Amino acid sequence: MPLGTLDRTPPPFFKQGPSAVSKLMVCSALALFLMVADARFKITQPVRAGVGAVLYPLQWLAVRPVLLARLGTDYFQSLTTAQRSEEDARRKLAAQSLRANQVELLTLENEQLRKILALRARVPETAQAAEVLYDAADPYTRKVIIDKGLAQDIAIGSPVIDEAGVIGQVTRVHPLISEVTLVSDRDQSIPVLNTRTGARGVAYGDASAHAGAMELRFMASNADVQPGDLLTTSGVDGVYPPSLPVAKIEKVERRPDSAFARIVLKPQGLVEGARYVMVLRPSEVKIPNRPAPEDAPVKRGRFDARGAAKP
Repeated sequence: MPLGTLDRTPPPFFKQGPSAVSKLMVCSALALFLMVADARFKITQPVRAGVGAVLYPLQWLAVRPVLLARLGTDYFQSLTTAQRSEEDARRKLAAQSLRANQVELLTLENEQLRKILALRARVPETAQAAEVLYDAADPYTRKVIIDKGLAQDIAIGSPVIDEAGVIGQVTRVHPLISEVTLVSDRDQSIPVLNTRTGARGVAYGDASAHAGAMELRFMASNADVQPGDLLTTSGVDGVYPPSLPVAKIEKVERRPDSAFARIVLKPQGLVEGARYVMVLRPSEVKIPNRPAPEDAPVKRGRFDARGAAKP
């Protein structure tokens, strides 16, 4: 007999409960009654409160992993955001610092250029502006390199000044650059004039003193020199134009065992930090040449009647 033809209904002699339809109707009626009763009389509110109080620890424990995972995610996101913000802030701070330094440098350069232009208007010499490129490689000399040379008609011996005073003299010229020996170099000398007393002297670079110093040599111990006296170019050398500021007397040492005083000078020009300078034409270029000597007059002698010179 095929299995699909078997009767699966229980035998009538087993005790049967209510039918499924009956259970559904009873449960539906009970649920409807409870809803109406709860809506009208609030009879299930204490029950819900008690069940909620009993189940709260379980709910708290069940929610903890989710909250911990969320807090961990928020922490790492916040940490990444904070690190990114810090990097951006540091980058902006570095850019602002660079701009601030550039602004200060540009302000200083503009101020120097304005002073150079004002000096060019005051100096009645043929002059051209130049920029200091770098210091000379020799550590035992005080020399700088400027960006003007033979192509710009720079001549050897040209005075070099800045907005404050004389800083040196061109000692070597190349096609595109020139070498300037500063007044503080030990082999450099310049005739000067004391503007207070009118006394003349010669200032030399002083390598034994602090960097950038000069010395006024061969001045008698009783000479009228005082700290603060201004020394300018005298113009007697035919190189430097007169009345250009050179240095100020910083210290005077009168030694009884020597006939000469030791006079330390402080250059007026920025010999250690000049950026823009003016190159003047040497004064000897404009001095007219010495006239050629006239032919010696012919010595007149005595002649005889035939035109022969008498003895």
